[in-house]
Amino acid sequence: MATISVGLRQKRRKERLRNLAFLSPWLIGVSVFFLYPLFSTVYFSFMKYDGFTPPVWTGLKNWTYVFTDYPFFWPALRNTLWLVIVMVTLRVVFGLGIGLLITKVKTGAGIFRTLFYLPYLAPPVAATMAFAFLLNPGTGPVNNILGKLGLPQPGWFNDPAWSKPALTLLAIWGIGDLMVIFMASLLDVPLEQYEAASLDGAGAWKRFVHVTLPNIQPIVLFAVITGVIQTMQYYTQPLIAGKVASGVIGGSGQQFEPGYPDKSTLTLPQLVYNLGFQRFDTGGASVIALVLFVLAMIFTAILMRRGSGFLATDE
Repeated sequence: MATISVGLRQKRRKERLRNLAFLSPWLIGVSVFFLYPLFSTVYFSFMKYDGFTPPVWTGLKNWTYVFTDYPFFWPALRNTLWLVIVMVTLRVVFGLGIGLLITKVKTGAGIFRTLFYLPYLAPPVAATMAFAFLLNPGTGPVNNILGKLGLPQPGWFNDPAWSKPALTLLAIWGIGDLMVIFMASLLDVPLEQYEAASLDGAGAWKRFVHVTLPNIQPIVLFAVITGVIQTMQYYTQPLIAGKVASGVIGGSGQQFEPGYPDKSTLTLPQLVYNLGFQRFDTGGASVIALVLFVLAMIFTAILMRRGSGFLATDE
């Protein structure tokens, strides 16, 4: 019996070692690219550190500064949450809508797919600069057309009330990625379910609600979660839009405080860069990075929670 027990223990030990060997690439990747940066960020959030001199313990000073004294944090937080709620929602809705329309097209579907997907391939900087010039309130063609039609001419990126809607329009313009994902999922819905619903007298809306949505729920959840994560990292477009609208588009020695106009395009990732790499305040940047991490985890947990409406529950 003792010999059998020793043999079983050795066999289990070999199995555990083999499993660890297979898991080692993932374990190394998570440790190096996730756990180490996360713990380092937590550590530096309690330190005064400029990247050159040794870090000095300051306790909650960085946290107090960011939440009470740093004037850009709360506007950036509000802007980021607005973009997460509005931009992600509209991108998912329009992506699904365009995907539905193209799956119904009988002639020229390939041309429409190409036309809607091409904007997604445009580099973010070039696309944002083009949009800023198109939406220029004084010389842009969009406002000229609106004026000829007798419609209001917004200030777009020069108006704090319209800067975030303008960024949302830019995000919807480059919606090709979601269109392709939703098209693939829509074409995978069993046709017999649509036929059965039609025989039961269901109209187009009821077929969409009771047949299409239940089948593509995982894809919608994927689109929402990835959209939230991407918007939490939203940096390039609002920064470039603010620079172009303010007239600061390049040149050495130019100083530009992000958020133009009136902090309306300011986002939390911009603050991380501004504090950490321009002001050399690694402690404050670490605090904002942790806030972003916690917000992303909260949104993901809400969306992934069973019974939230995004995931079907088992009966």
